[in-house]
Amino acid sequence: MTQNALQPADITDELLARYETVIGLEVHCQLLTESKLFAQDRNLFGADPNTNIGPLTLALPGTLPKINKKAVEYAVRLGLACGCSISKRTIFDRKNYFYPDLPKGYQISQDKKPICENGGVTISTKNAEGKMTEKVIRFHHIHLEEDAGKSVHDGSVTETLLDYNRAGTPLVEMVSEPDLRSAEETGAFVTEIRRLVRYLHISDGNMEEGSLRCDVNVSLRKKGAEKLGTKVEIKNMNSIRNMMRAISFEEKRQVAMLENEQAIQQETRMFDVESGQTYGMRVKETMNDYRYFPDPDLSPVVVSDEWLESIKADMPALPHELREKFTHQYGIPAYDAAVLTDTREIAAYFEAVCAKTNAYKAASNWLMGPVKSYLNDHEGNIDRFPISPESLAALIDLSEADVVSNSVATQKIFPVLLAEPQRDPKEIASSNNWIQNSNTNELETLVNEVIDAMPDKVAAYRKGKKGLLGLFVGEVMKKSNNTADPKLVSQLLNAKL
Repeated sequence: MTQNALQPADITDELLARYETVIGLEVHCQLLTESKLFAQDRNLFGADPNTNIGPLTLALPGTLPKINKKAVEYAVRLGLACGCSISKRTIFDRKNYFYPDLPKGYQISQDKKPICENGGVTISTKNAEGKMTEKVIRFHHIHLEEDAGKSVHDGSVTETLLDYNRAGTPLVEMVSEPDLRSAEETGAFVTEIRRLVRYLHISDGNMEEGSLRCDVNVSLRKKGAEKLGTKVEIKNMNSIRNMMRAISFEEKRQVAMLENEQAIQQETRMFDVESGQTYGMRVKETMNDYRYFPDPDLSPVVVSDEWLESIKADMPALPHELREKFTHQYGIPAYDAAVLTDTREIAAYFEAVCAKTNAYKAASNWLMGPVKSYLNDHEGNIDRFPISPESLAALIDLSEADVVSNSVATQKIFPVLLAEPQRDPKEIASSNNWIQNSNTNELETLVNEVIDAMPDKVAAYRKGKKGLLGLFVGEVMKKSNNTADPKLVSQLLNAKL
């Protein structure tokens, strides 16, 4: 095959390694306010089409916008979490563009003076040696704007339906610097943003509902080059997995073009989930002229020192702060801390358990094991988990003190607690005769019975088949109805054998 015939599918890892991928993101995040950014219409996903609209959303003559203070507060909260500088005085601009689903015909956004500037988030990814490394992805700015409505084609090639429910929904747009270098880094970046907005309770971050979506700018340059390549924008990515697939394809497509000595066009592309390929939507020969100008109907927004301090005082502990706390204060591994801080609710539940027990690592194991398994089977919401932190801590202490075996705790008492969460774990164990038997005389009798009943296995063990110890322990446990202390049983068997 000649060089000029190279296709994306032909691009090898060796060819890819000659180039550096440069990625920047524009992340749009809908805010969880009760009303829209400039109107009192409800901000609610899933309502019947064109039911959350009013005169202002429809841009009827004589209507004037009024800023939603809570939306500004949420944007400031995000900026503080990302280490941004907060603009004390900010204005809104009109962005002129053909919006078929915005009745005004323009979007109210921010151009010259966004609400937040600079800052960034820290991501963790594996390096070439498989070790986790941290990297800061910088923001250029974060600005507030209103969302557009939704055009619905419904399979028709001649008609478009317009649903204005989403029009005017408050958005923050996070514009990153071109600091990302791979699909993996980009996935980690968006995952961390989604985690952050959920921690702050400013957005549900549901990408499948469009609450969080991304425009991805991808360019390639030869390794060692300083000049950036021509960027291509991939629009409206609402899945982290598909976003990573789109980047991986786009890398190969651009490498194939560069190896074929073809010029990369600055264009907007879409991603086809079925084929796993991007395709062209429109060419950007020049920068769009949106003819921004300050919105004459909106006064500047002033963030006073008092307001800023009150927002800071109301900030929750952030994921990276909790990860550090969990590893240092509770002494659990970094991996455990990362899992337990995935959501604010899981982290809070873990801390509530640790307030009632000193067995911190055991508590971590329980949340990542039996509790997580239950949540995975029940929509993953810890807020509806039936067992209180106090009851789980009591069960953990029973197991750690060898009052009950770990298998009894996880396989017998835990299911009873799930069904009857008001009961006391120790009472459950006592009423079912699950308290672990540590009576040496009684266990010695059972050990002797097992040894006497298996002379051939005893002989094999004494000739070197030490793996048979587990068989003996299992037989003693059966005879005790699983109430024997397995550690003590092992000690007695070792002494007898």
